[in-house]
Amino acid sequence: MGTTFQQGRRYARAGHVRSVTISTSIVTALVVDEDGETYRARVGVRAFSEADWARVERALAREAFHVAKLLAGQLPDDLDELLAGFGLSLFPQTLADIVLDCSCPGWQKPCRHLAAACYVLAESFDADPFGLLAWRGRGREELLDRLREHRTAPPPQRATAEVPATAGFWTAGPRLTAPDPPVPGTVQRPDALLDRLDPLPLTVGRFDVTDVLRAAYRTLTDGLPER
Repeated sequence: MGTTFQQGRRYARAGHVRSVTISTSIVTALVVDEDGETYRARVGVRAFSEADWARVERALAREAFHVAKLLAGQLPDDLDELLAGFGLSLFPQTLADIVLDCSCPGWQKPCRHLAAACYVLAESFDADPFGLLAWRGRGREELLDRLREHRTAPPPQRATAEVPATAGFWTAGPRLTAPDPPVPGTVQRPDALLDRLDPLPLTVGRFDVTDVLRAAYRTLTDGLPER
């Protein structure tokens, strides 16, 4: 294994890695062997899910310093700690966290072509750390756009409880204005209220309801002391 990485480092320094393409989950490198044959080496990792990225973006957007660093093309110093809080890591922790594949006929993985690709890949991450984020599923422009949206979005408003249509059913209506005080010397009739009713006849069978009520009012007030 040590010899393989030594060969890979020598290939990387000698310019045998002609191109490196970073996309979500996959890095593809074209590596020219000593015999002039070109092989395709691929290094794969698991991209963060959309739910993972949503949590990370909200956490980053809450800190203006984090956003400023990213806008300046730098990763926040505590990004690894922030990701660890969500059970995530930018860098693979072990070889079991990555998938290695090369089109060369060799059986050993990693081969010298993959080792060379990894050296060049690490150098590219030093030059542009956003490549590492793209490898995990979020390109630079998309990440910055989402952070801007989080920073400019209005705070969520508390939902107001919906008032049921029957909420005021048992609520008393407005108070009726009190009648004007009687003029001194006048006599108030107990059935005077009936004079305000609609003049249309109100009957039940052969009885006029207004007449019945008028008699009842007078009967009820007989014997009451005068005010």
